[in-house]
Parts: sequence; C-alpha cells; structure tokens
Amino acid sequence: MASSAIKHGELVSLDDLHPSSAFFKQGASLRVTGKLQEYSVETAIAIISDGSARLKINTEHLRDLNFRVGSIYQFIGELVIEPNNETMMQARVGRNVDGIDLNLYQQSLQLLRQFQADHMNDRTTT
Repeated sequence: MASSAIKHGELVSLDDLHPSSAFFKQGASLRVTGKLQEYSVETAIAIISDGSARLKINTEHLRDLNFRVGSIYQFIGELVIEPNNETMMQARVGRNVDGIDLNLYQQSLQLLRQFQADHMNDRTTT
C-alpha cells in the first residue's frame, strides 16, 4: 500500500537552495520565507528574496492570499528543478508573516540545525 501522506515542509533558508545542498532535490517538501519582490496575477508567479537569494513561487493553488510587494511571506510546497538547475516552488500553503525579523529568523534556524546535529551525534555515540 503506497503512502500518500503529505510531507511536512522542511525548514530552509533561500540560501540553502543551491545544487550542492542536501535540500536541493526534485519534489522536496520545503518551507521558505522571504520578502515579495514581484508578483504576476496573470501567471500566479511570485518571486521572494532573502538577501541576495531569490526563489520563484507558483501560487496557482493558493486562495484568499493578497500579495503586496515588500511584504514578507512564508510558503510550504514542493521544489521543482528544471534541467538547467533553475528552481521553483509549487506552493500548497502560503501566509503573510509581516513583522518577522528575517535576521533573527535566520539565527534561530541556525540554532535549530545545530541542536539537531548535536542531538544526532548524541544518539550515535550512546
């Protein structure tokens, strides 16, 4: 019996989405956060950024989400990688998270990863 459960979105920064990253996998279920740079109503494509990193988001399946350039959004969805390594996320969940401090968010993500790595090390040494 095949499992069709929806996977949780792995917490990643936009900087993590490069070809040598462990998160850079076709169909990976991810959660990303960034500032909306562009949005096209005709194509339902949003472009978010965090620092110099950018990601296209296909928002065609999202409803009742008002997009404002300059606002901060968080999306959960699956990564689509084109043959030229260009990436896009097919979003299934999106929300406005204005008020979040992106620098503090990045710091907390780094601390979470450090904790998880330490916890995995503790498991393998005991």
